[in-house]
Amino acid sequence: MRHKILKIDPYLAPYKADLDLRADRFREKCAQILGENGSLSDFANGHRYFGFHKTESGWFYREWAPGADRLFLTGDFCGWDRTAYPMEKLENGVFELFLPGQDTLQDGMRVLTLVERGGEILERIPLYIRRVVQDPNDHTWHGVIYDEKPFHWTDDGFRPKRKLFIYECHIGMAQEEGKVGTYAEFTENILPRVKKLGYNTLQIMAVMEHPYYASFGYQVTNFFAASSRFGRPEDLKNLINTAHKMGIAVLLDVVHSHASRNTREGINEFDGTPYQFFHDSPKGDHPAWGTKCFNYGKNEVIHFLLSNLKFWLEEYHFDGFRFDGVTSMLYLDHGLGTAFTDYGKYFSMNTDLEAVTYLQLATALTREVDPNAILIAEDMSAMPGLCLPIKDGGIGFDYRLAMGTPDLWIRLLKEIPDEHWDLGHIYYELTTRRPKEKVIGYCESHDQALVGDKTIMFRLCDKEMYWGMEVNSQNPVIDRGMALHKMIRLLTMSLGGEGYLTFMGNEFGHPEWIDFPREGNGWSYHYCRRQWSLTDNKDLKYQFLNALEKDAVKQCRGVLTAKDRQLTVHNDRKILAYKKGERLFAFNFHPTASYAGCFIPTDEAGVYEVVMSTDDYCYGGFGRVYHQAYETVEQDGRTGILLYLPSRTAIVLKMQKA
Repeated sequence: MRHKILKIDPYLAPYKADLDLRADRFREKCAQILGENGSLSDFANGHRYFGFHKTESGWFYREWAPGADRLFLTGDFCGWDRTAYPMEKLENGVFELFLPGQDTLQDGMRVLTLVERGGEILERIPLYIRRVVQDPNDHTWHGVIYDEKPFHWTDDGFRPKRKLFIYECHIGMAQEEGKVGTYAEFTENILPRVKKLGYNTLQIMAVMEHPYYASFGYQVTNFFAASSRFGRPEDLKNLINTAHKMGIAVLLDVVHSHASRNTREGINEFDGTPYQFFHDSPKGDHPAWGTKCFNYGKNEVIHFLLSNLKFWLEEYHFDGFRFDGVTSMLYLDHGLGTAFTDYGKYFSMNTDLEAVTYLQLATALTREVDPNAILIAEDMSAMPGLCLPIKDGGIGFDYRLAMGTPDLWIRLLKEIPDEHWDLGHIYYELTTRRPKEKVIGYCESHDQALVGDKTIMFRLCDKEMYWGMEVNSQNPVIDRGMALHKMIRLLTMSLGGEGYLTFMGNEFGHPEWIDFPREGNGWSYHYCRRQWSLTDNKDLKYQFLNALEKDAVKQCRGVLTAKDRQLTVHNDRKILAYKKGERLFAFNFHPTASYAGCFIPTDEAGVYEVVMSTDDYCYGGFGRVYHQAYETVEQDGRTGILLYLPSRTAIVLKMQKA
């Protein structure tokens, strides 16, 4: 078998047998679960059969619980009689109950499944339940019947943009008030901000239900339920519908890499066995996260997870997924402590082939359901072929998060004074990636904002931000911090990927960190919110960083996916310049030296005009750069411009059309 990936990356030639195995396993699994003429979309309909379904004559409720002896349904509808409604056991571990009458179950009624195994009765929330709420009195979680009228969608014909500017967000902490924010508040207050900044894609965290708020949504218990702490399902649908009206795509941060250990409100041990969804061995327990690991080789698990993806695409009109924890899925050691320094690390006894096959099935299904869907993988290992089509020997994602980039910036800011930064190394790190495989660049995401870490702006300025961010304040620490913050973000946005991502608030240098309410902080929401008033306050400098972000997105939108060409790098003078599409970017990272008549090669004759400078007054700079035109000259056999390039300043130029 000859794979296109071998032509794209000839260094993979010694691993052709591994790529053959990857392709064979995918083909064999498709044949096994689909037969000769089946499709993945037809296969992934578990949510249409299992769970609660209202018909003209009554309600059907079905579960898959192969390890259970008997199942009962109880709840508000029967006064919580625990044995009045036994379920009929069908074939293959399926249980069914029919409740006559459309009003037998009503919207908002609490329900619970009782699972009998070996004489023990276990309380469980239904696997496919679409709404789960917490009792305010005893804090227990209950499945809730969801029976609303069909939502009126108005987004026919919407298509995501292909040059992605992604605004990563968390609904609960998106409000400034010290509380859990709602879908409705996000729609009204935050979506307009995202639109104004020029971002065209939302990536929403913590939507899949999770009882532990501080898990950031990464310890999922109920895979088909949108988190009720943010509002009702129709509120989330309205958020997505409104975003589509604004031209903004919406991605779900989907968690199929692991699941919560919780049993009563989770899927763990639903039927009384540890192996229903997960491995019945140490392999079933994640050693670092304290969570459960799926058995991706089990067809019923594949059915559950693929149905989950189709559900979110169809029911909520999500435009694709950011898959969490892909590195943990790809390797038996979850990538913990592994340095992926050579190709052999990707093709070894450590690779979880069942997980690789599942990810191929997941991307193939998503494409089948929505050919325009966007698929992003959170993988720090850079698995070869992760972002190539399956037919070419890949796994099928569109993008991989460039997780090494924020690590690069943090390492530089922590360990090396900026006057000693190696600009050639920075350029190399921002532009080097696997051939034909796209990445999403970013300086910082939610990971860098969590308590115990620091955002770039807070790392640069620290406590000075508490009293040095007033417009009339003169503070050299703040001046340095703002200058580098703007340059780092513009450099990464323009050079670091075929897409760009930020976490909400980081665009204006949100101070401090994220710390969820917990016993250790007195259950405070002080650090679990976004202080939008800082950037709205005309007496503070946050407004300048926000303005820079808006204009940087505008300048980079047209060149995001264009090829880069390095023009010059001079470490002693701290100058870096490159071209992307129709834009020329020139950076001077020197802390004090400004250069008059600085020669910047363009390799193309013409007139170049300044369209943006990070030193502009409107971005809190010193206004040292005039928005003028520069005509090219010849110097040392090269064509270029003689530019005034101030210290700690980046300039964007565009060649005038004839």
